[in-house]
Amino acid sequence: MKFTTSDGLQLAYEDEGEGTVLLCLPGLTRNARDFDDLAAVISGVRLVRLTYRGRGESDYDPIYANYNVPQESKDALELLDHLGIEKAVFVGTSRGGIIAMLTAAMAKDRLSGVLLNDIGPEINSDGLSRIMDYLGVQPKAKTFEQAAAALRANMGAEFPTLTDADWLEQAKRWTEMGPGGLRLNYDPKLRDAMLEQATNEQPDLWPLFDAMAGLPLALIRGANSDLLSEESVAEMQRRRPDMIYANVPDRGHVPFLNEPEAVIAIEKLIGQVG
Repeated sequence: MKFTTSDGLQLAYEDEGEGTVLLCLPGLTRNARDFDDLAAVISGVRLVRLTYRGRGESDYDPIYANYNVPQESKDALELLDHLGIEKAVFVGTSRGGIIAMLTAAMAKDRLSGVLLNDIGPEINSDGLSRIMDYLGVQPKAKTFEQAAAALRANMGAEFPTLTDADWLEQAKRWTEMGPGGLRLNYDPKLRDAMLEQATNEQPDLWPLFDAMAGLPLALIRGANSDLLSEESVAEMQRRRPDMIYANVPDRGHVPFLNEPEAVIAIEKLIGQVG
């Protein structure tokens, strides 16, 4: 399904189930497939998944500077408006978590709770550098199997328990087959947007975290994450002693949200939202 944004782009979304509304916001280059694993283990909820502009089946933006968090937050709210949803639990994986925090600062009345998946107000520079190494770079692999092998070589240490079939599934989520072989399934100009935004003074995100005060909040971290440090988690816990927390073993950036520790945290959060 698709809806039209206020600036005329068609963005893809999925909407299934009944119950507490979870608005699922994927990672930087990802799409609705980010939440297939969560969908397989959760019930009694309405799972709404947004694929941002420039990703997956959503329209690419002719103005690549619009690939930014404030615009994507606006798109998320416009999707809720399109569906007639007043409030939702924002489930934010990586980039999606930053969008959730910004939305809490700008339109707190639209959130009934927040789940942050391996993201916080401080982003580890090592993890960010790793992301920039591959962002916008077309895959050298010609087949999904080759892409899966490359993913395992690069990320296997952080995800030691994934099987060959698991890596193949990830490759199929993160790339697509084009006329000349595998290609990125997002706009490569996302890299240009990120590089330009990096030249600006980086904002302090802690006020955005503090803006979630009073909202049910959960944090899930991959124990092997290179993006969210244990020190950042400790400060988040200091500021929000009531925050539900799960540290998922054998996962880097990011957990899949189907791990037992993650499921317990998610169900507890939904229980608090009521």
